[in-house]
Amino acid sequence: MADPETIELAMFPLEAALLPNQDLPLRVFEPRYVALVRHCVDTGEPFGVVLISRGREVGGGDERCDVGVLCRIDECIDAGAERYALRCRTGGRIRVREWLPDDPYPRASVRRWPDEDGAPVTQAQLAELEDKIVALFERIAEARDTALPDRDMLLGPGHPDAGQRLFALAARIPIGAADRYAVLSAPSAADRVTALCEAVDTVAEMVKFQLSE
Repeated sequence: MADPETIELAMFPLEAALLPNQDLPLRVFEPRYVALVRHCVDTGEPFGVVLISRGREVGGGDERCDVGVLCRIDECIDAGAERYALRCRTGGRIRVREWLPDDPYPRASVRRWPDEDGAPVTQAQLAELEDKIVALFERIAEARDTALPDRDMLLGPGHPDAGQRLFALAARIPIGAADRYAVLSAPSAADRVTALCEAVDTVAEMVKFQLSE
């Protein structure tokens, strides 16, 4: 009997780690992804986005991570010559259970992956992390000799759910794909705090090194 929590999705592997509730513009021209776009537009179904761990977006033969996000097409512009310009929005996390044949486009059996149970994230932990992020932006501004907007503008609006707040913070800071994926794939909100703190520390050390030269 099929697992009722498992769904089959069209998949769009990318050379970027996407987080929930992000805008995603895409320009599509490769035939398999043209077919994916037509399927999603015709059916109204979402597709999944995962990070490519090795290889390229174009041409196939890539190796793919197994944690990603749902994504829906909000706007599709037909640019002619089998090309599309898309405006998409990411949603909740998914975890790939099995990759299916790439015919006519990448496909996988996936399950939605909400945050697992873990230690609660306190307001004090969030405030400490936000302070670290602001300090990072201050170092970057110093390196670029630019002025910073106020704290609320830097950090964005709050969120009642700590796990989602952490995703939103991660989306605003210049961390690499590997660190962003570590934040995405952290099982619980508490694990996400640890992953995001480590990512911020890594970027801060890089900026410190650049300033010392």
